[in-house]
Parts: sequence; C-alpha cells; structure tokens
Amino acid sequence: MPDAPLGRRERNKQAKLERITAAAGELFARHGIDEVTTHQIAEAADIGTGTLFLYARNKAELLLLVQNSHYATALERGRAAAAHQDEALQALLALLTPIIECNRVHVGNGRTYLREMVFGDPAEPHHAQALAISGRTGEAIAGILIEHLGVTTEDAAKYARVASAIMFLTMASSEYADSSVEDIVGAIRSQVQAVLPH
Repeated sequence: MPDAPLGRRERNKQAKLERITAAAGELFARHGIDEVTTHQIAEAADIGTGTLFLYARNKAELLLLVQNSHYATALERGRAAAAHQDEALQALLALLTPIIECNRVHVGNGRTYLREMVFGDPAEPHHAQALAISGRTGEAIAGILIEHLGVTTEDAAKYARVASAIMFLTMASSEYADSSVEDIVGAIRSQVQAVLPH
C-alpha cells in the first residue's frame, strides 16, 4: 500500500530541511565547518536562525545531517563493489574505500564528523542516524568475513568491530591528515590484514 501523501505542513518542513541540508552542505564544502556560522547557513537556506535550530541545535549537528546522506551513499557503493571480490581482504577494502573517499572530500569536515559520531549526543537524531550507518558498516564487514572466511557470526562481529575501529582511527588520526585516499587504504589494509584470521 503506497504511503499517504504528506500534508502541507509536512511538505513545508521537508522543503525547509532540504534547503538547510543543501545550504549547509555547500557552505561546509566550500569553507569548512569552522569557517561557517549558523547565521550564514540560515541566510543561505532563506530561513530564520531560530527556525534553523528547530532542525539542528548547532553546527556539529548540521554537519552530521549533511554527511550522513553522503556516508550512506558511500556505504551502498562499497557494498556493490565488495560483491564483485573473491577474497576477504579485497572485499573489505572495496567496501571501505568509498567511505574513506567520502571522508576525505574535506578533511576537516570528515574528521569533525568522526569526532561527533564518537562523542556526540546519541539521543540527538542526526547522531543516532550516524551511529546507525556505522552499525550497517559493521554488519557489512561481518557479512564479508562470514562469506569469505567462514567464521562464526559471533567472531565476525568481533572482527568487524576491530576493522571498523581501525578505519575510523586511521581516518581521524592527525598522522594521516594530509594523506591521500590510497595511503589511508594502504594503512588500513596492513592493519586489518594483521588481525584477520588466516
């Protein structure tokens, strides 16, 4: 049964959310989160600052709002790429590479996103959505390990947490702040290879 059409109020809310997401995304991509004010975002979205805060309480939540959709798309691209690999490590790297690429579009924004995902308020809806995407990434990693290595579901979940932690710590580390996607993938490859069962 198709969803009931949205009422006018809901359509207006959705349109405002889309304008806010587009405005924040464009300004963050151009200037970085630290150089953009909520007033600038509200002005670009053609809404009042008070209205903006109904959708996100601060810039960090706005960044989560913007990046979540990018990360979800990157995860789906990674899933599709991993499905064409015959070996566990190659499938994992195929899964993770689009996520790494997404994170490196603007390094400062990517690192802030990861920090907010880890330390932000889990009750905040955009943060909860980020955690859900991270959870789906872990499930995808576990699925690859079950398929290619034949590990148990319980062991796959443990290895997936380790692989996810390696990816997030490598992307967030100051050591890799100026590194290319290829360098980060290489660093993750060597670390994950060391912990996977052989």
